[in-house]
Parts: sequence; structure tokens; C-alpha cells
Amino acid sequence: MPQPFCDGVIRRDFLRLGLAGLFGSSLSLPQLLRAEAAGKAANDRGVSVIYVFLKGGLSTIDTLDMKPEAPAEFRGEFDPAPTCVPGVSICSLLPKLAQQLDKASLLRGFAHKNSDHGPADHYMLTGYFPPAGFNANLNPNNVRPSLGSIISRKLGPQGAARHAAVVPPYVCLPQTHNSAGPAYLGATCAPLAVEADPNAPDFAVPDMAPPLSLPADRLSARRELLKKVDQLQRSAEVEANSRAKTVDVFRQRAFDLMLSPAAKQAFNIHAEDGKLRDAYGRSTLGQSCLMARRLVEAGVRCVTIEHSNWDTHDGNFRTLKNQLLPHLDPAISTLLVDLSQRSLLEKTLVVVTGEFGRTPRINKNAGRDHWGPSFTVLLAGGGVKGGRVIGASDERAERPVDQPHGPEDLFATIAHVMGIDPNDEFFTPEGRPVKIVNNGKVIRGLL
Repeated sequence: MPQPFCDGVIRRDFLRLGLAGLFGSSLSLPQLLRAEAAGKAANDRGVSVIYVFLKGGLSTIDTLDMKPEAPAEFRGEFDPAPTCVPGVSICSLLPKLAQQLDKASLLRGFAHKNSDHGPADHYMLTGYFPPAGFNANLNPNNVRPSLGSIISRKLGPQGAARHAAVVPPYVCLPQTHNSAGPAYLGATCAPLAVEADPNAPDFAVPDMAPPLSLPADRLSARRELLKKVDQLQRSAEVEANSRAKTVDVFRQRAFDLMLSPAAKQAFNIHAEDGKLRDAYGRSTLGQSCLMARRLVEAGVRCVTIEHSNWDTHDGNFRTLKNQLLPHLDPAISTLLVDLSQRSLLEKTLVVVTGEFGRTPRINKNAGRDHWGPSFTVLLAGGGVKGGRVIGASDERAERPVDQPHGPEDLFATIAHVMGIDPNDEFFTPEGRPVKIVNNGKVIRGLL
């Protein structure tokens, strides 16, 4: 008999369908399915989310909230430049984004209470600060459900995709963050993990998606073979635990996705026009943003893009100028233009943020360190009005000048624009009610 891994599930590698965060719950399969069926929101506004997570922490004092009048040890090496919004400037190294800022708003003076990667990541991906004893190295490490898992439970895919397994509701690319899982919502709310670089010449979704040319009859034959293997295994096993049963559900859904022309087309970035791919930038971030547009267009409700490495402790200005901003500028600006031209921007909320910002004071290595007390979040589409600046930081970007907005408020705003009641509750496996949003307030100035 095959030996199980520590999670108790036997892996048959030649038939494996890799889905991230699959074993994040101890709920039984009937509980999971009942919760999934009952959990959809009644006030769905048809909005999707593209959440661009700049892992490591974007230096917003050098990009979106510059302080040119501050002392040299704070203001840095870059110059601000005007945008298409009168009176609003951002870094001169973001010229394309500057011309699209009328489509986006800047949430300045955003703040939270942690400047450590792991807890801050969890905070910005779930809206809940993790409790004492949180282990950021676990995968998944969710104490609370991620944004995508919340959306998956409450809304599911868009439109007709909701009633057929044509696209998943929640996708992570090009990899899945440890804090992007479903926690107690269970495996039915886990993301589909791309785990591949959309910029690679041979890009394909490993495990979940077969080669794009593989015909449906071969997939059906593979499914029949899997059934026979399962029958033999079950005859030799006395009982199967609930997690293995959950795997069966996802295996069926994954095969359905493989057979879905819509899913194949959505993931086939090679079919995209080469000039548009160039406009996004031939980089991991650029092609991930393009893939995200393709996915929401196909009905995916939430796409989380994790992009590294923005942790600029050393050589902050050199790294931003030569490596990071030349990718960020075309990727985000073209995403906004592309969504707008396809009449998708009003129904797609784009959020661009790191887990925190960088220290206002430059360190001895020409870098900036972690800084949660004040940074900037960019939002566009989905009902967010463009060309606005909400909140402000002080003259050195050290602290907000007024009452700051934080992750709870960001999540309350996202929930609101999507038609999810932020005061609604989920139930943990122990039956304890937990609010979707931890008492956050909708940021009305954005809407």
C-alpha cells in the first residue's frame, strides 16, 4: 500500500492535480459543501478583484508619496513629476502610471501596527492581525481566511461561470503566498495555484492544466483510469478521512476545468496579441497583470498576484530604478488602460500594495527598512473614483497626519464594492462566529 504523507493523503504523482492550500480545514465534506452552497451573497454587484501584492514592501516615499522638501536623509534620490491629475505628483520613474492616475486613487497615510514580513503579510492579505504564536513559515499559515477565499465563499465565479465549472473563483499567480489560503473556510475556498511564470516562453499551468493541445478524449480516459485506481485503493482501505474526500471533490472539479474551453483559453496567454504583451512588459509582473485581466474577463472573481522582491534594505534607489519600477510602471498602467478599453474597469477593482512601506530615514546601506506606521495603497476601478488622494502623511512620511486607514478599512471597502456585508459572519470548525471584516469602516472618500 502506498505510504501517505504527513497530511494523511496518498499522492499518486502521475495523476496529481496540485491545488494550493487544499488541507486547510478539518470540516467534513458535507459541511464544506453545505457551507459553500449557503454562503453566497445575495447582493452581488458583479465586481472582480485583482490584488497586486508587492511582497517585501514598496517604498512609497520614493514613489507614490514623495517628500521633496524633506531633509536629504529622508527625501531620497528621485524627483517627483506631475501626473494627469492637477496638483498630484508621483515619482518621475513612473511616467506611464502618471498619465493614468485619473483612473486610480491614492490612499495615503495608510498604516498598521506591524513591520515584520510574516504578520504584516497576513494582515494585508486577510484583514486580520494574527494572534500571538503565529508561525509565518507554515504553508498555508492562515489564521483567518484570505481575501480571495472570502470572495470565493461569498460570491463564487462571475456570471455563467458560477453555475458550471468553467473557471475557478480564486487564482494565485505566479505563486501562492503562505497567507493566501482559506483557513477555516476549508478546501473548497482554496486558490487555484498557477505556480509558473506567465513570462516564460513555455508557460503553462502545471498539474491543474494539461497541455493546451491535449484533447478532451484523452482527459476523459485519464479520469476513468483514476477512478479504477481509486476503486482498487478503496477496496484495500477500511476508511477514508474527510480530507481525502475533499480531494475527490477537487479532483472532479479540476478535470472539469481541464475539459473547459473557457479555462483553456483564459490560461493560454500565448494567444494574446504580441503588441499588448509588450505594452504590459515582458516581465513576470507585467505578464501576471495581463494574465489577471484574461482571468477576470473569463469569470474569475479574485486574482492575487504576488511579486517579489521589494525588500530594499540595501541599494534601495539602484534596485528601484534599474529593476523594480521599470516593470511596475508598464504593468499597472497598461492594466488600467486595458481594463478600461474593454469596459471592465468599472467591474474590476485593482489594488496595489505591499505589506508595509519603507522607513522614511535612509539607512547606512542606501536602503530603507520595514515601515508599517505610514505608507500608500493604490486603488482603481470597481466603483473607486479615479484622480483622488485620500489621507496624507506628515512632512517626512513618518506618520499619518489624521486618523489613519488600515487593513480593516481596506477590506471593509473591498467587501462593500463587491456587495458583501462586512458585518456578516463565518463560523469556525468549533462553531465560533467570526466577522468577515474586523470592524473596519468603508472608506467613503474613495467611492
